[in-house]
Amino acid sequence: MKIANLYKLYKNHFLVDTDTRNIRENTIFFALKGDNFNGNKFAEQSLKLGANYAIVDEEIYKTKENIILVDNVLKTLQKLANYHRKELNIPIIGLTGSNGKTTTKELINVVLSKSYKTKATLGNLNNHIGVPLTLLSFTDKTEIGIVEMGANHQKEIEFLCTISEPDYGYITNFGKAHLEGFGGIDGVIKGKSELYTYLKVNNKTAFVNIDDEIQVEKTKNINTINFNKLNLHYLDAIPFVKLSYKDSIIQSNLIGKYNYTNLAAAITIGEYFKVTAINIKDALENYTPQNNRSQIIETENNKIILDAYNANPSSMKVALENFNTMKSVSKVIILGDMFELGKDSFIEHQTIADLVSSLKFYKIILVGESFKDVKSNELQFKTYLELEDYIKKIL
Repeated sequence: MKIANLYKLYKNHFLVDTDTRNIRENTIFFALKGDNFNGNKFAEQSLKLGANYAIVDEEIYKTKENIILVDNVLKTLQKLANYHRKELNIPIIGLTGSNGKTTTKELINVVLSKSYKTKATLGNLNNHIGVPLTLLSFTDKTEIGIVEMGANHQKEIEFLCTISEPDYGYITNFGKAHLEGFGGIDGVIKGKSELYTYLKVNNKTAFVNIDDEIQVEKTKNINTINFNKLNLHYLDAIPFVKLSYKDSIIQSNLIGKYNYTNLAAAITIGEYFKVTAINIKDALENYTPQNNRSQIIETENNKIILDAYNANPSSMKVALENFNTMKSVSKVIILGDMFELGKDSFIEHQTIADLVSSLKFYKIILVGESFKDVKSNELQFKTYLELEDYIKKIL
């Protein structure tokens, strides 16, 4: 079936699903395959659960008229998403970076939603499957789309740009994330900058933090809007980031000075799209993280800062330094392993272990196979279960 014909079916309800456990009425089920599953097997089941059509790529599973056979289900999903993106013809903001992508995406979304009908990446559906699903969640009522793009190797951002075709781009930063796949920090910079390359070639626009020298260098020949020209100043983060914006103070619910840049990006993009200052302030002050990033949990006896989503050396360093500035009698640190660091794994874990020991917290606990191998005088556990037993004893 041609993409244009498939699009006519999709356009009836603007719904696609890839998991029969969460199937919706009138959806189109895409039978994706992975290393340990074959979605083709669930095509008939998806129809029984309410799907109008199922897309398969193995002929044996085309058992009904509304089961559509294609050459490759994933590629068909990606082509349909790109076709939809072209048909919508709305501004799309592409977002990537080593740290802060999801928080920044959510901040941009709450700001822009004050004046527009916006849709943004749900959770962290930011890969070769998530980006198409994000685009296909946009409807004919969506006015601005925000697409988060993740990557752990070269050419991935380039590919995601060909699907989403962003009009605007923002890179949060370049840090020590996915070093194994990118081949080191230079590879990270090169891979993430594929977004800038797309914007340059297509005469689009980048939002840029001019305090970041690498970003300034990478965007020399691109249309840019920087957020340091605003009347915007960091005040403090005790414990939440506070900043001055025009004639008012914004008191956020985000911990850590490092979140100031994320807030500044959202303000800049909001201003560009003519969201009023009072609406920007209201949006940011009412945003509370709920995604394991700068999340506060209050228990009967403790206050917990849960900042544990997919940590890397860059994010862990700034989180530790920020925690060190917070005033409290007994601060306890629990650190888990960092992944996808390749040959740099041992030295990066040792560097973090040395840093956390130098900060003299009340108690320091290192957990995981990588942290168990470092030289440290702190408490070290190879598994979470070992840690759990210890915590039960000391509670």
